[in-house]
Amino acid sequence: MTIFAPSILSADFSCLKEQIRQVEEAGAEWLHLDIMDGHFVPNISFGPGMVHALRPHSKLFFDVHLMISDPDKYIGDFVKAGADLITVHVEACIHLHRTIQEIKKHGIKSSVALNPATPLQTLECILPYLDMVLIMTVNPGFGGQKFIPEGLEKIKKLRKMIENKGLNTDIQVDGGINEETVSQAVEAGANILVAGSAIFGQPNIKEALQNLKQRVK
Repeated sequence: MTIFAPSILSADFSCLKEQIRQVEEAGAEWLHLDIMDGHFVPNISFGPGMVHALRPHSKLFFDVHLMISDPDKYIGDFVKAGADLITVHVEACIHLHRTIQEIKKHGIKSSVALNPATPLQTLECILPYLDMVLIMTVNPGFGGQKFIPEGLEKIKKLRKMIENKGLNTDIQVDGGINEETVSQAVEAGANILVAGSAIFGQPNIKEALQNLKQRVK
């Protein structure tokens, strides 16, 4: 089953509640919330306060992507705010295993993200502890970027690694997902797709999401 996680980074924040309602009605299963600190990535988005404010207004699975330095300090805050899954970056974690344990301690799902230039080998010792791996197909920090095609081979290798270990780990792809790239990502082995500008940046949000869903049927 392919899951879509629209990213609110590309949404109109002046009517965010309404736009989230539209993607929910259009069949989105997850909501992707990009947390950026202006340090790990060159942009600032929002913090746990926004997640907390949105939580009562949506039944979607809250997929919180921490693009921040020293994420350990904030895991508890995002869990309290309503996160169902927290993704941390391998590049931001000094003691990755400890960070994953901290997430799991709160009873929610754990995930690790890899930037485009980060090799899969960094996952070898942590993969059995993860519910999901996020493969970035753009350099994190800004929405609307072009898909980096080398990410497809990385997805294929990760899918094989998961199967060889007998795991049931999800593969999420984030960056440049649109009507042209969505089927390529799924064919490579991804089953959870993040899309921002291809959904929230379109004149008809519901139609945009439905079109993406049709591409992977």
